[in-house]
Amino acid sequence: MTALGKLIRTTAFKLLAAYLFIFALFAGSVIAYLGWHTQRLVTRQAVEAIENDTRFMQAQFERGGITRLVQLVNRRARAPDAGLLLIASFNGDPLAGNMLNLPLNILDRQGWREIDYVRSEESSGPPSRALVQVIFLPGEYRLLIGRDIVEREELRQIIIGPAVWGLALLVVLGMAGGLFITRRVLKRIDQMTAISDGIMAGDLSGRLAVSGTGDEFDRLALSLNAMLDRIEALMAGLKQVSDNIAHDLKTPLTRLRNRAEDALRTAQSEPEWRLATERTIEESDGLIRTFDALLMIARAEAGQARATMLRFDLAETVAGVAELYEPVADESGLDLRVEVAGPLPMRGVRELFGQALANLLDNAIKYSAPDMPGGAPGPRRDVTLTARRDGDRLHLVVADRGPGIPEADRPRVLERFVRLEASRTRPGFGLGLSLVAAVVRLHGGTLSLEGNDPGLRIVIDLPLDLTDEAATD
Repeated sequence: MTALGKLIRTTAFKLLAAYLFIFALFAGSVIAYLGWHTQRLVTRQAVEAIENDTRFMQAQFERGGITRLVQLVNRRARAPDAGLLLIASFNGDPLAGNMLNLPLNILDRQGWREIDYVRSEESSGPPSRALVQVIFLPGEYRLLIGRDIVEREELRQIIIGPAVWGLALLVVLGMAGGLFITRRVLKRIDQMTAISDGIMAGDLSGRLAVSGTGDEFDRLALSLNAMLDRIEALMAGLKQVSDNIAHDLKTPLTRLRNRAEDALRTAQSEPEWRLATERTIEESDGLIRTFDALLMIARAEAGQARATMLRFDLAETVAGVAELYEPVADESGLDLRVEVAGPLPMRGVRELFGQALANLLDNAIKYSAPDMPGGAPGPRRDVTLTARRDGDRLHLVVADRGPGIPEADRPRVLERFVRLEASRTRPGFGLGLSLVAAVVRLHGGTLSLEGNDPGLRIVIDLPLDLTDEAATD
């Protein structure tokens, strides 16, 4: 396909050509109407002048007969601005006037018509065009009165000629401009196509160019670039998950195999077999929980749970999870303080949010316990859980007095399989906060990690469900 053919086949060129055709059609219609209206005005003026002269001539004929009329016509016919005048007998012989070579059939009937004529004093010139009226007078005389309408023909030529050339120039320049504009549009489309081909080939770093004009191509480019950023982040997350599964899950799987192999080699009695089996089951349960968490995160990030979202009271969910973890906190030497100002209606998946809240409390208790590594011994510490309403938003805060997280590492701990503890003596796979972040995003909220001097403060901001309130108002 040639470059010109490619340009002509573009939607932009077709739209521009259609617009140009419609514009030319309307412009031609307007010019034609103006020309017709102007010619009609010229013709109307000629008709009014002829009718005035006719009434005057008839009055003079009635006063002085044919002799007076002939004298009047001869006198007027010599005037510079005289119209067309002719008095003829019944057989067509001219008696007075300023017209020659007039066909006899013109005087055969009364009424209006347009004729070609030659004035007496212009016998050598080309014929002109005139609008005339023929009247039969008593005595079978014929009176012809007319006005030259050559100006109308000249006006038609003045209008039609430039209009045709103007429309032709408009079409030519419009097509040239259309090709220029289409070439620029096609250039941006080709750039987008090239970037898209590179992305499909595996280069996810490519982004569409933004000119900065804020036009529809810029808006499309910005939207697609945001989508590509999201896709690249998801692909990077997938790669990271794959790498983390290969590394972090390899250890428990290897340990599971080694324990089973050790049991086969060393176990001699039924209690030893039972102990090995119980340890194997415990290790398997941990792996199952890990894969369940990964599956839950994947479903939350994919938005598959949106179809099952219902309206529920977050205050009740917070109270239920807090009641479940109060004994755990007490056994760890902590005081779990709950401050809930309900009701707190929201739309979402209660089970998912309950699991996310459980993960937050579990982490807060695990890293705040005085007898755990990283926590200094001393008086009992507090873990606070606060849920309140602020306008049309919900604020959920979990704060502890543990070692906290350095500010530089806070964004990273929301990723999967990220554990800041180098020794990894505590149980877990680093999926708790990842699940919380995915659930919060699913519910249209935001999650932020802040310092608590000492400790960590996790703040979740969520939209309220104001459906019932709006209906009441």
